Amino acid sequence: MKQIQLSGSPRENVGRQEASALRRAERVPGVLYGGNRQVHFSVAEIDMNKIMAMPDTVQINMDINGTTYSSLIQEVQRHPVTDRIVHVDLLELVPGKAVKTTLPVRVTGNSEGVKAGGRLAINYRKVRIFGKPEDLPNDITLDITHLKIGDMIRVREVAVPGCTVLEADASAIVAIQATRASIAAEQGADEKGGKKK
Repeated sequence: MKQIQLSGSPRENVGRQEASALRRAERVPGVLYGGNRQVHFSVAEIDMNKIMAMPDTVQINMDINGTTYSSLIQEVQRHPVTDRIVHVDLLELVPGKAVKTTLPVRVTGNSEGVKAGGRLAINYRKVRIFGKPEDLPNDITLDITHLKIGDMIRVREVAVPGCTVLEADASAIVAIQATRASIAAEQGADEKGGKKK
């Protein structure tokens, strides 16, 4: 899993007044939990915005007062009107202790079905996964080269060593769907085939 470095400042008070003051100073209050103790902190809003703009799930190595905590974003709260980040929850990663997170889905290859006029449908941009921090990959990569029109890759066909995909087994992560153009092309091929007989 990709890693990034982030610096945070400890929070002495955890009340609403202090949180509001931090937001006015363009800082985001947060809490880190999952380890031996909860740690309350704040980070620069601009840094959190950069992280949220990333398509990847990243491990955040958070430095707070000289101590570095490995973590994942568990929840981000946004203002209902301005959409600004108002609070962030981080889950501390403990080696050997499995966690739930989401991983982005990436597709590779040029599908036979798409070449024949079909359309690639990506039903899951991210999938929920359960695994130990050391086993979590950067993403879930699916090769769609062999997929024809009507074919799909279901959750049960995806293997992530050491991890469990938490979506329904029968759910299609990606599928090649028929389009009007592909149906017309197929009908045209059938008609030609019929004439030859």
